[in-house]
Amino acid sequence: MKKIIVACGGAVATSTVAADAIRDLCKNNGIQADVVQMRVIEIANNLNGVDLVVTTMRIKPDFDVPYVNGMAFLTGINKEATEEKILSYLKD
Repeated sequence: MKKIIVACGGAVATSTVAADAIRDLCKNNGIQADVVQMRVIEIANNLNGVDLVVTTMRIKPDFDVPYVNGMAFLTGINKEATEEKILSYLKD
């Protein structure tokens, strides 16, 4: 089971869009994933056991977990490349 944090400023609107897309992506690729939504400011305190962090806003990651900017799930621009990057971190 892969644990994925999806974060945005308020942990409601944009992270929900990205989280739903990531859940579908994982399901379609046979990856069992626990996708957890939160605010960006909560990431640092919730990294235990996390395999990937995706945010819908630009951040400078200061943690040792793989990170992907998930704005593509909102804009549609470079969505396939973003999905491939996410899959590269999740596939064993």
